[in-house]
Amino acid sequence: MKNLKKRTGLLLALLLLLSICACGSKNAAPTQNATSTGESVAADTSAPDDATEQSVPKPTTDRSGASISIPDNTESIVVLAPSIAETLIDLDCAKNIVAVDTQTQAYGYEQLSADLPAFDMMAPDTEQLAALKPDLIFISGVTDIGGTDLYADLKEMGICVINIPSSDSIAGIKEDISFIASCVGASDKGEEIIANLDAELAKISETAKTISDKKTVYFEIAAAPYAYSFGSNTFLNEVIELIGAENILASQEGWLSVEMEGVVAANPDVILTNVNYIENPVEELLSRTGWDGVTAIQNKEIYYIDNQSSSLPNENIIKAVKEMAVAIYPEAYAE
Repeated sequence: MKNLKKRTGLLLALLLLLSICACGSKNAAPTQNATSTGESVAADTSAPDDATEQSVPKPTTDRSGASISIPDNTESIVVLAPSIAETLIDLDCAKNIVAVDTQTQAYGYEQLSADLPAFDMMAPDTEQLAALKPDLIFISGVTDIGGTDLYADLKEMGICVINIPSSDSIAGIKEDISFIASCVGASDKGEEIIANLDAELAKISETAKTISDKKTVYFEIAAAPYAYSFGSNTFLNEVIELIGAENILASQEGWLSVEMEGVVAANPDVILTNVNYIENPVEELLSRTGWDGVTAIQNKEIYYIDNQSSSLPNENIIKAVKEMAVAIYPEAYAE
């Protein structure tokens, strides 16, 4: 079980960076995040069956810009990305999910049956997927790697495949939530989720205004010797700034391969990590050769941040936001 957890954690870290490459971000680097297209959602003029959602037409393009035709009935859903699965669960659509990807299965969501078929999002069995006769299939930008459309056969069969590249900003995350909600006729619930997220983020922002002595932060998302982190134009950098701190890598863009010497030279006040595929990432950081003079190491200001909520760009980032805030400024954000 321990080995499975390590392999799962490493794969998630790699998928985070790979999805960025998949979506054509100019800041690409290997792990699970891409960039939101930010394109407006075109809408058809047909009225939805649900009277409560009549003012919210279903989209006719997905978040990648591709044309889609969403059927009236969306009661059978395949979701092949954990971040999208979580949003569908929060939209009360768990009962409609008939299959997932292997990473979503590994998370073990209690709202989903453990017996659901699970597919490799990078090598999907299209015949088995077609046999499920889903109304919708949700995928993320990670599946676009290599320029091959892994789901072309399913689209030719008339199955609606909806691509949602992972967003690189909080605004993009909220747009994704609204988009997914409109696809499944749950726009009211989607707006409720967004409003709750906004309220929580506003509290963080208000507290940040009281902080004048900004701490510098290094956040590691993959451990040495192949360390990865991020610069500007990423939602985690945005979170650090929202809290009232400064990312030591903010002068660079996107998801980054990290040179250890650069981190030491930047001398961060606080080090955060969400690495979950090694036994004790905090102790590993504390014991790194040559890092003894780093302020965060000297003061033991190193903290683990929940991997799931800090890796998946959806409404549940708020858990990571709160953990990061308390870790960096415990006095200001202690409840």
